[in-house]
Amino acid sequence: MWNNLPVRIWKKLRGLLRWLRPGLGIKRWFVFLLIGIIVLGLGFGVIFIDIYHNEAADSPLHSLLALISLNFLPRILRALIFGSLGISFFAYGMLRLNRSLLSPFISSGSELLDHLKNFHRSDHGPHIVTIGGGHGLATLLRGLRNYTRNLTAVVTVADDGGSSGKLRESQGILPPGDIRNCLAALSNDEALLTQLFQYRFSGSPGLEGHSFGNLFIAALADITGSFEDAVAESGRVLSVHGRVLPSTLHNVKLVASMEMPNSNNEVRVEGESRIPKTAGKVRRVWLEPDNAPAFPPVIKAILNADVIVVGPGSLYTSLIPNLLVQDLLAAMHTSRAIKIYVCNIATQAGETDFFTCHDHVRALEKHIGKDLFDVILCNNDYDHDIDSSSQWVLADNEAMTDPRTFCVNLVDVKQPWHHDAVKLAQVIMDILYERTGPLGENKPQQVL
Repeated sequence: MWNNLPVRIWKKLRGLLRWLRPGLGIKRWFVFLLIGIIVLGLGFGVIFIDIYHNEAADSPLHSLLALISLNFLPRILRALIFGSLGISFFAYGMLRLNRSLLSPFISSGSELLDHLKNFHRSDHGPHIVTIGGGHGLATLLRGLRNYTRNLTAVVTVADDGGSSGKLRESQGILPPGDIRNCLAALSNDEALLTQLFQYRFSGSPGLEGHSFGNLFIAALADITGSFEDAVAESGRVLSVHGRVLPSTLHNVKLVASMEMPNSNNEVRVEGESRIPKTAGKVRRVWLEPDNAPAFPPVIKAILNADVIVVGPGSLYTSLIPNLLVQDLLAAMHTSRAIKIYVCNIATQAGETDFFTCHDHVRALEKHIGKDLFDVILCNNDYDHDIDSSSQWVLADNEAMTDPRTFCVNLVDVKQPWHHDAVKLAQVIMDILYERTGPLGENKPQQVL
């Protein structure tokens, strides 16, 4: 071992010397740090120089030390001067060194200290699991990412329409569309890269209707050999606050029993994309196969969660399909987290026409049973014009008699039929802290 000591020392020294290579832009800041340390040391050395002054006769060394240490000034003033100069040099050098080291990971125009503060604050935030799909879930995530990095978005894989449906049929992969939207919403910087991820081709033979993000995930699935690895790598590319997980890795199909207009006849409709387009009223939906196991990391996230939020999103085609995965639903019942259902602001044509808040809750409980949710969150602001194909989802008398119902203004004034990401996230955090107190109290035991 001792024979190799010089070799190991040389390797360590050579590794340290690599930091002095030209072009890194950090050597100057090391100099500032060194000057700061020297000046600070000189400030602390004032006391010892005074001792030397009292004990030594006049000499060239004494004269030089007295001049360097500003001995002609009072001791307190000298200590303040050297201390402030040393701290200034040291702090400036450290700040610029950190910025140089972290510049590849920080967007231009942003402050390093703000990044560090937000990172550490959100890194210790509550563990939140969101369940759903579509644009409603993306809106929710866009708001919650400002409070915590411990976010898990659980997304349905029953989508069979549009670009996702084409890739599902041609490539045999799970539909990436909802997952792509959630990754973009959780991205650290929704700028050019995220816009590229959401870009949809038009007028290109073979690419018509496909989004770049869907193709990217499909390519990664082929390279990595698994869909879940492709989603994880996509999250790293976009530097997401949290993670996005499919509710199951099985190729499931959503089937509905629908009551035909002006008759009591019910027909079977297969496929998530066909259900809203079929005339009639949805009576029941189910998955085929109906015993698909949940993705294990989803179960772990649910059991570790402080809050579980279901919705907003399409009731029958985005929310319920996730809750029909039996293992996932069982984990929700077992979890000690606060469970919140976020009701839609407006009805969805072909799926929830004329539904009130109570109708949404009743449809949910018809499929998954009662007493799952602790809070039912509804909008109560109807003073806006909404899309002509929709109506307000009203907090009706039946909903208001339910002690779980909580009504608040959640409207996005620019798009009143959508939730406002900031308002929705703030209300959810208020509910969490009101029910649990300071973060950490009543926190569920971590599942390893």
